[in-house]
Amino acid sequence: MEKAFKYKLDFYYQQALLYLLVFFLYAGIKGSFFEDQFSIVFKDPIVYIMILFVAMALVTLVLNLLRNRRLIITEDRIIFQTHRRLREIHVSEIEWMHIGREMLVQTAGRFQLIIFKLKGRKRLFRIRVGRYERDRELITEMERIAQHVPKGKRRKFGMRRRKAV
Repeated sequence: MEKAFKYKLDFYYQQALLYLLVFFLYAGIKGSFFEDQFSIVFKDPIVYIMILFVAMALVTLVLNLLRNRRLIITEDRIIFQTHRRLREIHVSEIEWMHIGREMLVQTAGRFQLIIFKLKGRKRLFRIRVGRYERDRELITEMERIAQHVPKGKRRKFGMRRRKAV
C-alpha cells in the first residue's frame, strides 16, 4: 500500500498574493487616474522594491510548482520525490526515529516534526509535518513505521553538547 503526501504551497500562494495586493494598493494611492488612463509614478524607488518582491514571490511559487515535491510512504520504504529526483530510504536503513515537536519552533500541535537517522550517515532527516497535506494521516503512517525502528534519544535538537574539560 502506497500513500503519497503532496508538499503544501499555501504559503507561497499567500505570499505572492499579499505582495501583489500591497503593490496594487500602493500604486493606486500613489498613481493618478486621468479619464480612462492609470499612470504609476516610476520615479518612486518604493515601486521598484515592491516590483522586486512581487517578482521574487512569483518566481519562488513557480519554482516550487515545477519542483512538485511529494513524500511517498510504502510498507518498507520512505520516498522523497521531486520532479527530477527520487530518494528511497528503506526502513531497515533507519538507525532511530523520533516523532515529536521541535523545541526551537513555537507552533501548535504535539506532532510537528519527524526526525530519523540513517545507519552510516551523520546528518539527520527532518520532516516537518505541517508542510505536507493530510498531516494526521502522515503522522499515523510514520508511527506505523516507527514501531519497527528504535526510538531516538530525547535531546534538544539545535543545541550543541558541551565537551568536558
